[in-house]
Amino acid sequence: MSRFSRATAVRRLPRPRTLRARLTFGLVVLLAVSCAAVGLAAVVELNGFLTRRLDEQLTQVGTRFPESLEHNGKLSDDHDGDEHGDTRRMATGTFGARLLNGTVTNKGLIRSGDPAADLGVSLTGQDAARLARVPADGRPHTVELSALHDYRVVASAGRDGDVLIVGLPLEPVEATVHRLEAVAGIVFGLALVVTGVAGAFWVRWSLRPLSRVAATAARVSELPLASGEVALPPRAPDADPGTEVGRVAAAFNRMLGHVEDALTKRHASEERLRGFAADASHELRTPVATVRGHAELGLLHPGPVPPEVTRALQRIAAESSRMGLMVDDLLLLARLDAGRPLERTPVDLTRLVLDAVTDARAAGPGHRWTLDLPEDPVTVPGDAHRLHQVLANLLANARAHTPDGTKVTVTLEADTDGALLRVHDDGPGVPEEVQPGVFERFTRAEHRRPTGASGPGAGLGLSIVAAVVEAHRGSVGLESRPGSTTFTVRLAAS
Repeated sequence: MSRFSRATAVRRLPRPRTLRARLTFGLVVLLAVSCAAVGLAAVVELNGFLTRRLDEQLTQVGTRFPESLEHNGKLSDDHDGDEHGDTRRMATGTFGARLLNGTVTNKGLIRSGDPAADLGVSLTGQDAARLARVPADGRPHTVELSALHDYRVVASAGRDGDVLIVGLPLEPVEATVHRLEAVAGIVFGLALVVTGVAGAFWVRWSLRPLSRVAATAARVSELPLASGEVALPPRAPDADPGTEVGRVAAAFNRMLGHVEDALTKRHASEERLRGFAADASHELRTPVATVRGHAELGLLHPGPVPPEVTRALQRIAAESSRMGLMVDDLLLLARLDAGRPLERTPVDLTRLVLDAVTDARAAGPGHRWTLDLPEDPVTVPGDAHRLHQVLANLLANARAHTPDGTKVTVTLEADTDGALLRVHDDGPGVPEEVQPGVFERFTRAEHRRPTGASGPGAGLGLSIVAAVVEAHRGSVGLESRPGSTTFTVRLAAS
């Protein structure tokens, strides 16, 4: 496997993502490393201890057994036959060999019973070569014999110029060490499993205050904070301030308190502003109507009136009329902001579209007005007067911001969720810098108004569209580029 493949495989390994999983995983990993270190130290120490004990046994055995092999199990200076007693006292598995000039001349192995009957052992040429390489320094060495496996042997120089080798099997030592490895593996494995489960519960219990903070933060994140009165959820439960989690919870609760104070003050400011707009709009309706009435009355004077006075009166009447419409729009927005309910009666949108387009044709004869209506009438619950105002404002916006000859298409569709209304034109489009706030109040794009259009708008038409549609539990959107602009209105069926 290449280095790149290994790195990719490592990146694909599942990794704990949550803090609880990471803490539990880290705890188990640290315990596993500790257990491995303890187990390795115990195995190494036990192996060394047992090997040293085996070396001591080799020292006690001496060279009597390999010396006896030259005389078929009898020592040369013994004549009473009790030399077998020496070999009987040797441990089972004791190996002996005599080498002369690097060649094994005699060899034997004590298995059980009568030593004289158990001396026979077969060695390969490779085994003999390994025995010949053992230095005759009287120190223990480990040799692997094919027929006998691993042996701990000591080679010593004999009296006849030969080399006497005695050895004991390492199998008991290895068996004990392997048993310790198995027991340690089982015990440490169970300890890791128990620690992982218990650690997961402990970490979960320790992080409960942090989980409560996260749950409170999640509930706060789901609240609409853009406008209106906002009721924040209960604070996160208090935790021990001496812990990190407790300090986080306390800081989070303080932050929520500051946010709640700011939202309360903002809501109060919005309510005062809405009240002021509603009161001002209501109070301005009468003086604006009075100014307009006096201007129209002056224009009806039967006597001669200088042309400049007539022109001034006409401008006063026109501007007072426009101001009256602006005051009405502001009053409508203030009432919608206050949450005043609208009428909820069945409204025939097909009829509203026909009437609105007919009025638009009369107001903008230079544009091409087309309709795309379904065969069956489309009906939604709502306020007929306000929905007509939505259509009228959208068509007036298309007429005011596109040149003569522009094609404006009004499309009405019915779907399972209610109705879909589109107003599309092939005019120059809405500037990109204006699109994000096109439905906000007092948003204007005067530099895109065609030559000969009526005076500057107040920038309230599309904001009224958005407010009325929102009051009907609907939505309005805009898609615009040069040569294609579409306003889409969705109205709920209930």
